[in-house]
This record gives sequence, structure tokens and C-alpha cells, in this order.
Amino acid sequence: MSELIDGLAPNGKFIVVGISSDPIGVTPLQLISGERVIQGSAVGTPTDSEDTLRFAELSGVRPMIETYPLERAQEAFARMMSG
Repeated sequence: MSELIDGLAPNGKFIVVGISSDPIGVTPLQLISGERVIQGSAVGTPTDSEDTLRFAELSGVRPMIETYPLERAQEAFARMMSG
């Protein structure tokens, strides 16, 4: 996860929802220079997940997924960052 901190936009928030005993390495400069935040969050109950999926279905929320081979990772990242 440490490598992802620099990918946050200014005022970006990195939310950790998975449990791991591995430390997250981050320097104060990484947080302060971009006014970034690291936050932990307990995952909701199964009912919360069902409610979320039901809302997505009823309101027409759909993911936009593009798949790139690993050798085109730079291109995929640039496309994602361009919106």
C-alpha cells in the first residue's frame, strides 16, 4: 500500500478497509505536501453490502472497466489520471 500514497491527488484520502499486519510506510512530507489523509474503516455488515448493491441496481450505477495488459500499465495509469 505504501507505493500508492504518492498516487493520491491533493486532498486525497487513502482508506484502508482490509486487515493486514504489514506496516504502511509513509513520510510526513508525503502527507503534508499534498494535504493527503490516511484513514482506516471497518467494513460494514453483509446487510450494508446488500443495501449498497440494491441502491446501485435501482439507480443504474454501473462500473466503467477497461483492461490493459501489464506492459501497457503506464498508458492505463495516464488514461485513468486524465479522467
